Amino acid sequence: MRATNGPASRKRRIRTIKAAKGFRMRRSKLYRYAADALDHGRQYAFRDRKVKKRTFRALWQVRINAATRAAGMTYSRFMEGLKAAQVGLDRKVLSDLAATDSVAFAELIAIARKALEGKTAQATVAAA
Repeated sequence: MRATNGPASRKRRIRTIKAAKGFRMRRSKLYRYAADALDHGRQYAFRDRKVKKRTFRALWQVRINAATRAAGMTYSRFMEGLKAAQVGLDRKVLSDLAATDSVAFAELIAIARKALEGKTAQATVAAA
């Protein structure tokens, strides 16, 4: 008689069915369809963990841009000024400051402006 490893196969299939809990119709009841649905779902989850990071970075940039434009500056010039001033805050923190603490963000804008002025003054001296 041929050994089919029945208990292990059944355990694997039951594990797949339990993982498909919440899926609709036969995708949650039948092993064949549940396995396919889980494969696709896991591919989407892997991909979207990367997409999530992109989406949040875009959101942070929009928030920073809105706050800097309200202060009479553009996003790119603001980021250039912070880099020139060697401010080590990332976009997530800057976005949070822009949304919640306008006084601190205004201070950062002043720092960026001052660094940009120093950069242009340095460029004119080097050109002359």
